[in-house]
Amino acid sequence: MDIQKQLEELRRRIAGIDRKYSNASPSGDRRARSAPRRYSIERYFDGTVVETPHGSHFETERLFARHRRHGSMEISELEQLPPDLLSAISSGEAPTVPAERWAFLDTETTGLAGGSGTYAFLIGIGRITPEGFRVRQFFMRDYGEEQSLLHAVQEHLRAFDVLITYNGKTYDIPLLETRYRMSRLRPPFGRLAHVDLLFGARRLWKLRFDSCRLVDLEYQIFGVERVGDLPGEMIPYVYFEYLRNQEAERLVPVFHHNAVDILTLACLTGIVPFAFRSPGDAPLSHGAELVGLARWLRQDGQLAQALALYRRAVEAGLPDDLLFRTLWDIGLLEKRLGNYEAAVTVFTDLGSCRNPFRVQALEELAKHYEHREKNYPMALECTQAALEIEDTPQLRHRAARLEQKTAARSPAPRLL
Repeated sequence: MDIQKQLEELRRRIAGIDRKYSNASPSGDRRARSAPRRYSIERYFDGTVVETPHGSHFETERLFARHRRHGSMEISELEQLPPDLLSAISSGEAPTVPAERWAFLDTETTGLAGGSGTYAFLIGIGRITPEGFRVRQFFMRDYGEEQSLLHAVQEHLRAFDVLITYNGKTYDIPLLETRYRMSRLRPPFGRLAHVDLLFGARRLWKLRFDSCRLVDLEYQIFGVERVGDLPGEMIPYVYFEYLRNQEAERLVPVFHHNAVDILTLACLTGIVPFAFRSPGDAPLSHGAELVGLARWLRQDGQLAQALALYRRAVEAGLPDDLLFRTLWDIGLLEKRLGNYEAAVTVFTDLGSCRNPFRVQALEELAKHYEHREKNYPMALECTQAALEIEDTPQLRHRAARLEQKTAARSPAPRLL
């Protein structure tokens, strides 16, 4: 079909559309314009349209009363969180302020990958109050309300000193900072100490659970199983559908998902930082959790405390793969702390059975017997045992050197 025929077909279709709407009843049009929106957001949420210097947007607030529970945790416990709770997990960056000065933030966005074209259409901010846990949600009913929404969030955050998120350092805050700059507004996050709870949660639970997603920890830690929850990957499509038809009913599970995510974040704040605040007294009973905490202490230079937690983990019970790795870490820590006999005991255990660290343990034993005890035959025996398992140039070189040292130590043969 040439261009003229295409244009003719397009004109025909436009004319048909014009005829369809030109026959509409004028009185019917007036009734449609004067009637309220059937699916307006206010019909489904107890909230208000808020006016700001940059326009308007919608806000709603939800209270999780203090007498309620979120799975195994009582919401009233949040009010008792100590002011210095976040210091250890934030390397001292979080100030010592009452829990009422902590803001718990989560966003729902138009895309999961981020980028300058992604909008945060719903921003939820939770706070601890004497009545319970409150979540205020800022919603933009259309793209044109973004600047008003961001201004309101900026004003709301003035009441807080600490920002707590889950993966916020990687996703939520960079995204919001981009939206603020594109709206020619100053991002409000620079003055707030930011604690991203994802990193602490991973240290504690990545060895125990297959996933450290917030909703998965919600079930594993608190025993909360959401019924009818909207998967996160579907949320952008629901919002796009709302923009097309203004039917707000489909948004109800989106608001609920966001509010419960923020409540779970607050409840995790009542658990995760305590382990880092006082590791030796952490109420942890699962071996994998103790190993995760011990690794953080070792990385932080608290070697004696890490060693104690590693030993507690072994006593609590570990699967074989994690047990062998933990024994290896214990041996290295004992050696580093100068507990050579204890290190030899651990390396001997690892060197006497099949496991991923067997060769390395035999090599550590060879080093010990060669350099500390000057027992060259024993060092050679350990090296040869390692060579039988894994033939490497380094082990061959060590074996040759030890054979020379052993021969030099051997008494000369007596002449008859």
